[in-house]
Amino acid sequence: MQPRVCHDNAAEDNPPITAMITQLKFVSIPVSDQDRALAFYTEKLGFDISTDQPMGPGKRWIELRIASSGTRVVLFTMDGQEDRIGTFFNGAFGCDNVEATYRQLSQRGVEFIEPPTVQPWGSFAKFRDPDGNTFVLSSS
Repeated sequence: MQPRVCHDNAAEDNPPITAMITQLKFVSIPVSDQDRALAFYTEKLGFDISTDQPMGPGKRWIELRIASSGTRVVLFTMDGQEDRIGTFFNGAFGCDNVEATYRQLSQRGVEFIEPPTVQPWGSFAKFRDPDGNTFVLSSS
């Protein structure tokens, strides 16, 4: 696939700019209580804090790192999007071994709503965070 080249018609003597998306920087998980969510994602799931800064009245911008993944997880709910709290996250957290990770996270108190299941494409399990957001844990 070739990158798209953007041309600025107003500046004909400028060279074209190559535009290409290179990564998924972060995904946002809507939460009702940032402190409770931060404790869950760091203490139970083992994520690391990348950023924790004030973001408007009574809110913070919290970015978490997952091991060697370049994508960050953001624990923040935009005003007007409170109805998204406690919904299904359309993505999956990856691991090397779903069964072993399931056992380890269960011992830490993570609530699984579906135990590990083997499919032709790989294994998966489903769990919830304290707000009821539902996630898939998957391996190939």
